[in-house]
Amino acid sequence: MNVGFFGIQYSFGLQQTAVNPIYTFLGAHAEQLPILNLAGPITGLLIQPLIGAISDKTWSPKWGRRKPFFLLGAIFCSISLFLFPFSSAIWMAVGLLWILDAANNTAMEPYRAFIADKLPHEQQTFGFQMQSLFVGAGITLANLSLFIFQKYLGGNASGGGIPVWVYYSFFLGSFCSIASVVWSVYRTPEIPPSDEELEELRKFKEGSTFFTPFIEIFSAIRDMPKLLWQLALVYLFQWYALFCYWQFITPMLKLSLYGISESDEQKAGKIIALAKSGVSVAEKDVSWAKNVLHIVEVAVGQTGLMNGSYNIVTMISALLLVPFAKKFTSKNTYIFCLCITGFGIMTLPFIKNEYLILLPMVALGIGWASIMGLPYSMVSPSIPSKKRGVYMGVINMMIVIPMLLQTVSFGFIYKTFLNDNPSLVIVLTGFLFLIAGACVMLMKPEEKKYE
Repeated sequence: MNVGFFGIQYSFGLQQTAVNPIYTFLGAHAEQLPILNLAGPITGLLIQPLIGAISDKTWSPKWGRRKPFFLLGAIFCSISLFLFPFSSAIWMAVGLLWILDAANNTAMEPYRAFIADKLPHEQQTFGFQMQSLFVGAGITLANLSLFIFQKYLGGNASGGGIPVWVYYSFFLGSFCSIASVVWSVYRTPEIPPSDEELEELRKFKEGSTFFTPFIEIFSAIRDMPKLLWQLALVYLFQWYALFCYWQFITPMLKLSLYGISESDEQKAGKIIALAKSGVSVAEKDVSWAKNVLHIVEVAVGQTGLMNGSYNIVTMISALLLVPFAKKFTSKNTYIFCLCITGFGIMTLPFIKNEYLILLPMVALGIGWASIMGLPYSMVSPSIPSKKRGVYMGVINMMIVIPMLLQTVSFGFIYKTFLNDNPSLVIVLTGFLFLIAGACVMLMKPEEKKYE
């Protein structure tokens, strides 16, 4: 039942690693990256809870309850991925990101509710961690495809724009997105509602209006269990940190690993543009500019290798966390994973070797495996079964609100307090993970240790 999550997360992996470099290929500056990523928080805030509320009250004998939504999302996601590398300007890339994010959010939330629908309570930790495994697999392929295509299909150092090797990663993602979701839709039946539930759905449809799903969302937030409010505090720091990492890991690598500043990259781009327009430019300047642009592409490939590495660890550790969660509780396991992630990320700017810098990715991979599974198994027993969809959407609101705060605030923070230094951003990211781990201590989930 989790196979479809592979394709959804391939798309998410490309968003993590490739979208921000594409913005820079098209001429964006580092301080513009947060606001250019506004699509993710806004679409997640609006679409996931709305789709969740609607899917809770949906049933089709042929298509089921959740599957129509993640199938529709996968179709639009596949189309957007195919078109994305053809972006000729920042506005086009931004527009396609909005469509891509809307499609991903349409698919992702019903998928989480789908797992909770299908599994009894005692299997939900395993089910959500299995979902983490497919998260790792999808993002791993996305990131490693960027690294491999960049390394073996050559770069684009001679002249700006989106390199050809980027196209292949997006084309592969377009195929994986639709193929894996179609597999899950075809192979996994949903549990049909009882006659009483069908009668309840019929009465609900008769009395529903356009505003009914919105009322459901506000009602769910008003009556939300205390445990979910506690999770919201954890997510405030955790997801703010993750957005900082995804946006600034490539700029950090350019500077800390390869010694290329943003001003160097901008100067190189101008030199190449002048040379292509026919202006006489010294050969040594053109050669320097080509080398800088080549290193920039190598940094993007290195980001893909690093992000692919931590997602390989996620695949391995996702199911290994299950016995630890049973023995030490999900809460304690989650705290441990967030803390080692924070310390691991803090070391990244100080490592100057492209292979040694992969070691902290082990910590991030373990943390990512816990993030994508343990919180859901912790709060799932507190969620009413008839409102799983809407509450999974509300949980996603807890994810995207910190992202929204990051997109509107971090450009100012980056320039004013961090001196336009991406290495300081990564150190701050690690510190925010430690705060998130401390906030988990406040949570009181209903769980017990298993001997």
